Amino acid sequence: MSERLRVGILGATGAVGQKFALLLDGHPWFEIGALAASDKRVGEAYGETVNWKQAAPMPEPLRHMKVQSCSDQLDCPVVFSGLDSSVAGEIEQEFARRGCWVFSNARNHRMDEDVPLVIAELNPDHLELIPVQRRKRGWRGAIVTNANCSTIALAMALGPLQQEYPLDRVHVVTMQALSGAGYPGVPSLDILANVVPYIGGEEDKIESEGQKILGRLRGGRIEHADFRVSAQANRVAVEEGHLECVSISFRGKAPSMDEVRSCWSQFRGEPQRLGLPSAPPQPVVVRNEPDRPQPRLDVWTQKGMATVIGRLRPCPLLDYKFLVLGHNTVRGAAGASILNAEYVFRDRFLGQ
Repeated sequence: MSERLRVGILGATGAVGQKFALLLDGHPWFEIGALAASDKRVGEAYGETVNWKQAAPMPEPLRHMKVQSCSDQLDCPVVFSGLDSSVAGEIEQEFARRGCWVFSNARNHRMDEDVPLVIAELNPDHLELIPVQRRKRGWRGAIVTNANCSTIALAMALGPLQQEYPLDRVHVVTMQALSGAGYPGVPSLDILANVVPYIGGEEDKIESEGQKILGRLRGGRIEHADFRVSAQANRVAVEEGHLECVSISFRGKAPSMDEVRSCWSQFRGEPQRLGLPSAPPQPVVVRNEPDRPQPRLDVWTQKGMATVIGRLRPCPLLDYKFLVLGHNTVRGAAGASILNAEYVFRDRFLGQ
């Protein structure tokens, strides 16, 4: 076994950065070598400066690690970015210029033509854009992005179907957890006994990112999938787990409900074939109970890395409707980036 790869976390004190810290602790391939955050925290011990909001305790090895600046030359060939989009764009580009692999959660570069937007089970071949990106930008490193948290759950439901039965139209209404807004997030007086029917920029991301993910890589560029998506996004008083009400129609004759269920339950991707450390053994889990999935009961399915689908039934307007649940800060954020990195560096550790 090769020595573990040193990795850094950008935005390490934020909600997604904390999730990276938790998921990377004890990782068999990656070792946290640097924690970076805003300049006001530089030089402080991580355990003293971070407002730790995870249910699990802070990993002990990180408690006394000094926080560095995001402008520092971190001694890590790989960085995971949990930076807010207001600052992520240029910082991530600078790390790629220096020769780092940047695995980003931010929206800044997702839709750039030469930046792969990757869900490891669905479109790992899009990583072939990296040589194009490096030639075009003169970088020694690279930026790889994962999608918006709601888009990841939706794409995990649509992707297995799109491979067999091309989609035409998708309508989705999201009920998104409070943790998706970071900390302190939504004021209590806005969300208690209430639903907030607006999340800035969310609907645009859901309506555009999935087509890039499920598109085809040809001639060094991605041809986006041509199905249409209409999204409505809502913030609800749930701590973790985005629940989505989805209706879909297909081009041509629709598959049967049994065929749809089989498509989901039998789906496996490259992470499962390779046995990557963060890969859920069954990436899409179908529930048959009339009242599932529920965030409280199902969000931690397969350590939060599985997408859970239920309530499949005919739709009087389109072909079918169903519910989708995804863990927004694990599969929808930090866990997705880590799985992408595992796929990129698999040869080093699996001897492929």
